[in-house]
Amino acid sequence: MHQSVLLAEVIAALQPYSGGVYIDGTVGAGGHTAALLAASAPDGQVFGFDRDQSALELARRQLAQFGQRVHLFHANFDRLAEIAQAQGLPKAEGILLDLGVSSMQFDQPERGFSFQAEGPLDMRMDASAGPTAADLVNSLPEEELANLIYQYGEERHSRRIARAIVRARPIHSTAELAQLVVRASGASRSERTKIHPATRTFQALRIAVNDELGALERTLPQALECLKPGGRLAVISFHSLEDRIVKNYFKQESQDCICPPEQPVCTCRHKATIDIITKKPITASLVEIDANPRARSAKLRVVELKRV
Repeated sequence: MHQSVLLAEVIAALQPYSGGVYIDGTVGAGGHTAALLAASAPDGQVFGFDRDQSALELARRQLAQFGQRVHLFHANFDRLAEIAQAQGLPKAEGILLDLGVSSMQFDQPERGFSFQAEGPLDMRMDASAGPTAADLVNSLPEEELANLIYQYGEERHSRRIARAIVRARPIHSTAELAQLVVRASGASRSERTKIHPATRTFQALRIAVNDELGALERTLPQALECLKPGGRLAVISFHSLEDRIVKNYFKQESQDCICPPEQPVCTCRHKATIDIITKKPITASLVEIDANPRARSAKLRVVELKRV
């Protein structure tokens, strides 16, 4: 079963209350959504988004007990402002973005997210749209593929891996790709015990297939736009690329001036729109990590929209 990461910490940060309006940008199996609904009983509302149709179907069953208090949309969170305007959604007291891939997606071999089991090279969070990982692996020029693996996977053997992929085309299964990456990386047995050699390559392809970083950059301003003054935005990231985007955006929006430090006079006219609640990211406790190892890399950052 999927376990929601930093659940108690999210509820403590967003401080849901009866009658409040909340947005869960990544519903998944509905764990965070259910907690928000429970904490905002008897009449709080949650508007939930997810690009994964199968996750939404599961969430609808899990959240049926909350009746008309929960509203679910099959959409990526980068359409938040568009849907909020089209549906006339009220401004929210709290918004949550739980980034990355859910354990459900990893645990379904047919989705192609994991190198631990045989499956098609798909990796799409929305299985109905966009190119698959196989499309990228089998069509990108070698240099472009190497750059993708290096940029999104921070893989130091990216050029060697890309060269091996191009020579072995066509590649259609997760096992086939994973075995190829192991051979191409030249990882020793001791290195393999620390992190599987295919981890970074699979991460890079997944990020590219789902445009995860681009979607995050587009969504953060929309989330602030959809908050009430005094409302809070909480973001859980799972790797350094995501966390860097969140950290830098929050820092920028918490400052009155974003001119270069060497510039003597401010010309940007930028005004701070948020207060940072978490000076350092909140991480999972040892107890939670022991129960759910996937929580070990989670980082929670929280900001509050300034009151007028």
